[in-house]
Amino acid sequence: MVRHSAGIVLFRRSPDGAGPLEVLLGHPGGPYWATKDEGAWGIPKGEMEPGEEPLAVARREFEEETGHPAPVGREIALGEITKKSGKVVTAWAVEGDLDPAAAHSTTFQMEWPPNSGHVIEVPEFDRVAWFVTDDARTRMRGAEWPLVARLIEALETAAKTT
Repeated sequence: MVRHSAGIVLFRRSPDGAGPLEVLLGHPGGPYWATKDEGAWGIPKGEMEPGEEPLAVARREFEEETGHPAPVGREIALGEITKKSGKVVTAWAVEGDLDPAAAHSTTFQMEWPPNSGHVIEVPEFDRVAWFVTDDARTRMRGAEWPLVARLIEALETAAKTT
């Protein structure tokens, strides 16, 4: 059975529009990810249960993983990507701002070290940060990058029509 997740790519532009586009990414919590940086970051997202509305899940997961509600505004549909695990992620982009220092994530329990019987509690994200898109590309898990690339394309297309 294919697992499905939904998420939000939060983005911001400089007030004058001349600065670079930035996206908010989260670094996964827990000991496995503690020393990993490049290729570790991702968008706030989470699994959908059967019958759930994907955009509602994306908004809920954004709040759970950042501690802040997703901004209200125009949602740009970014479509789906399929991760190596086979999980399908559907995402939207929303323009807004968030202070990374004020972000906090929900936690979950995991067995660590594996097969030890010892359970620890770790945050979904141990931190969030803004990245210009060039930096985001190297920091993100590869399968999620097309979502940001689609955002860039959508914004460039919108700029040409105005």
